[in-house]
Amino acid sequence: MASSYRNNKKYDVFVSFRGEDTRDNFTSHLYSTLCRQNIQTFIDDQLNRGDEISESLLNAIQASAISVIVFSEGYASSIWC
Repeated sequence: MASSYRNNKKYDVFVSFRGEDTRDNFTSHLYSTLCRQNIQTFIDDQLNRGDEISESLLNAIQASAISVIVFSEGYASSIWC
C-alpha cells in the first residue's frame, strides 16, 4: 500500500473477524495474501474467547489505516467483534 495511504500508521490493515468461524479458512488466506503483497496487517491470533477487549487491541485498531471486517454467521455475537 502506498505510504500516502498509511498516514504514518503502524499497520495498513486491521482485520476484524470471529476466529471460531473463519480463522482457519478465509481469514488465514486473506492474511497470507496481504502479507505477500507487503501490506502491513494486524491480526490478533492470541485472543482468548470471552476476554474483554484489551488496551493493546484498541491501540492496534488506532494504529491501523483501515479495517477489514470478515463477516460470518457468528460475527455479531462475539464481544471482540
